[in-house]
Amino acid sequence: MVHEKRTPEIPAEEVTRVKSLGFLWDKNTPNCFNGRVITRNGKLTAKELAAVAEAADRFGDGQVTLTARMTAEVQHIPYDNIEPMIAFLLEAGLETGGTGAKVRPVVSCKGTTCQYGLIDTFALAEEIHEKFYKGWHDVKLPHKFKIAVGGCPNNCVKPDLNDLGVIGQRVPVINLDKCRGCKVCQIQKNCPIGVPMVTNGKVIIDDEKCNHCGRCLGKCPFQAIQEYTQGYRVYIGGRWGKQIARGRFLHKLFTSNEEVIEVIEKAITLFKDQGQTGERFSDAIERIGFKEVEKQLIH
Repeated sequence: MVHEKRTPEIPAEEVTRVKSLGFLWDKNTPNCFNGRVITRNGKLTAKELAAVAEAADRFGDGQVTLTARMTAEVQHIPYDNIEPMIAFLLEAGLETGGTGAKVRPVVSCKGTTCQYGLIDTFALAEEIHEKFYKGWHDVKLPHKFKIAVGGCPNNCVKPDLNDLGVIGQRVPVINLDKCRGCKVCQIQKNCPIGVPMVTNGKVIIDDEKCNHCGRCLGKCPFQAIQEYTQGYRVYIGGRWGKQIARGRFLHKLFTSNEEVIEVIEKAITLFKDQGQTGERFSDAIERIGFKEVEKQLIH
């Protein structure tokens, strides 16, 4: 099958300019674009959704697609409708964007309301959005920088496949004085990945294998595991696409939003200052060395 090669009728420099505003040329047309509406944390209000729908009717072809990174993309927008659509969305408190060698829109799971969520993902993602997506919008990086916030180790938004990922954690604290070494250990029985083991009459949890999902908390009838440390695990150097790299977690349990924001700022700054043009954060980490990068971020 021979595919016809299409080119936009709009000048190349203008195609590049509007792409930086979040409008990507629709290859099936000579002069139409698809506009990405940023959701901040994967959530829109009813009024915002209504505004996106109205924008699709007024400026596009009435269709909206959802991207893999939690943006709403209005389809088939004629070039002359781009500026009017931007102005219309601004009145509704919405903006377009999400492209270029800079911090990209934050992806968040619904951990705030999910039964397995261990942190307020919506709040953290919006804080990251305001500080880094908007606050660093004019900061050019060696390449794009993607951030994901996951509420628990179920990893629904694949935090370890982003340049930087945050995952909610609950690290169990065992009270061995209350452990009776039961033949059928409820801690062991309720662990979804089978980490706890009863050894010499006491339950033991290997911290290197435990993913800190918190599902064991309160399961012991003798209250051997009631307490925990609430925190965040931060992964760096993940990527997904033509080349794949799985991120590695920093060997520190972050215990506050402030600590997470601080380490994100350090990571982006390191990438800006030490990254080479055209390389992803994973490439920079491999070139510099994970231990050296970790040292700079947390020590």
